[in-house]
This record gives sequence, structure tokens and C-alpha cells, in this order.
Amino acid sequence: MSMSKYDRMLYILNLLRSRKNLNAASLAKECGVTERSIYRDILSLSEANVPIYYENGYKLATDNFLPPLNFTFEEYTALRLALESTPLNLTGKYGEILKNIRAKVESNLPDAVREQKKRAVKATSIAIDTSLQKQAERFFGLIEEAVQETACLELTYDSINSGVTSRVVEPYFVVFRGRAFYVVAYCRLRKDFRTFRIDQIKSLVKLGELFQPRPGITAESYFDGSWQVYSGEPVDVRVRFTGKSAKIIASRTHHPDEIVEKLKGGDIEYRVTVRGIEEIQRWILGFGDEAQVLAPDEIRWNLRKIAGFLGKTYPAGK
Repeated sequence: MSMSKYDRMLYILNLLRSRKNLNAASLAKECGVTERSIYRDILSLSEANVPIYYENGYKLATDNFLPPLNFTFEEYTALRLALESTPLNLTGKYGEILKNIRAKVESNLPDAVREQKKRAVKATSIAIDTSLQKQAERFFGLIEEAVQETACLELTYDSINSGVTSRVVEPYFVVFRGRAFYVVAYCRLRKDFRTFRIDQIKSLVKLGELFQPRPGITAESYFDGSWQVYSGEPVDVRVRFTGKSAKIIASRTHHPDEIVEKLKGGDIEYRVTVRGIEEIQRWILGFGDEAQVLAPDEIRWNLRKIAGFLGKTYPAGK
């Protein structure tokens, strides 16, 4: 995503204030333009009475025209962590915007925060596991644009269940859940709402056709009751956890509507109503022999089939 000349000049000012010894080549690399463009930007800034001079790199003679932000060190730290860790950094569209914001924040810190920053130890680091692939970055901005304009999209999608299909959809919103970005849209092929994982979209075209949104479709209402992403008919699930798994279940919240009952001997009975069983079934499998499904029978039968397959694939003594 390329910056406008105005945004680029502001970005250059922020870089000059926050870093030292930046020449035309390094500025060009930061801004994603040629050195020739940087020379023109420096000239434009000088003509606008911004005091820039060159001494082992470009420098600002004064930074009085950029007032400091009234941050405490704790506020700055929280903002930096949020900007660095958000999955939006991987979307292409917001990656450049967030980069500009971070440069503006760093270049406009109060002197007291700058001094404290030099002495501070970086105590907290956040890494959000995100599956968005590089080839999907170019779709993110186009999908958001279609949502805002209520414009139909034609996409080729590689579904785990049905393979590669082409379809026209009416996009409602983009959401990050679990490890991935999804677009929720009404699918004209399936005649129902579907959740499309953005990194499984193979091609995407915004159509000139507009659609009339159906009322009441929001991220909150759409995913209400889901374990993570999938939806379906509500299912009451009951699981008895033992051993270390019981301690894990008791130590944290896994679903907003869960009920956790402590039993004698340290076991846990876990109850929750979810829409669809596929995701919660995979979650239960992760606890191995320390999870006993009490209901529904469908999950019990599925796990029995999986156990039979594992027993044949990995026979004893081999």
C-alpha cells in the first residue's frame, strides 16, 4: 500500500525526529519510494519552512512544530504493545497505517518518557498466532471496501468440505477469531450465511452490483454460542475431566456460557451449549484419556470411531 505524498512527508518528519543519520537511500527504503522522490519531498518540506539540514544524514534544526504527546510511560508502553501485537499488522492495508502511527508516537514522546524508555527493560512481549498468508494480504482492503459500500464480491474459495468453488457473496463484516481473519457473507450459491477464511480465498473481484443488507446481522449476534467460528444447531455438551486436565479446565474460562462443577476427588464436570460440535470435539480430543464425554451421543460415537482408527493404525507392539 503506497503512501500519498502528504503522508510520506509527515512520515519523513517523524523518522527524522526519532532516528539519526538517515540519508536519502535509507529514507527511500523506509518509505518504499525512489531516492529521487525523497529529494523532492525534502525540497517540498524546506519550501514549507520546515528547518531541515544535512550533517551525516538529514536532521531537523528544531522540532517545536511537532508538539509532544501527553503520554505517561505506562500509557506509551500499553499503546506500543497494542500496536506491535495486533494481527492487523499482517493485513497489508493496516500494516502501513500502523507503521505510520508507531512512527508518530515514537517521534512525539515527552522528554520524560524518552528518558524513562532508555532505562526501561522490555518486560512484556505479545505474540498472537495468526495464519494470514502473504497472498491473502491483497484481499483484506478490497473486502473491507466492499463491506462499506455493500458491494457484492465474486470469489473462488477452497473449502475444506466442498473443495474449490466460485460463488457470489454479499459481505457483512470482517472478524478475527482464533488464529485467522474471516469474512462473514451471505452466499448466493448456498443461499445462506457462510464464514469464509480469508487465507483460503484464491481469487476475489468486487462487482458493481450492490446488495441490501439484512437487519440484525452483527459479529456479536452471528457468533453467539459458537465455540470459535463454526455455527450450527445448539448442542448441549457435558464432559468429565480428570487429572491434570481437570486442573486446566478449572483454572481458566474456555467459553462465556460454560458451567464448571467440581466433583469429589478433584474431577470436573464441564457443561456448555454450543452451535455445532466439530470445533469442541477437536478441543476435547486434545485432552486424551483425561476427558470422558457424557453427552451428546454424537460426539461419543465420533470419538469411538476415531479410537478404532487409532487402534488399527497404531497396534500394540509395533
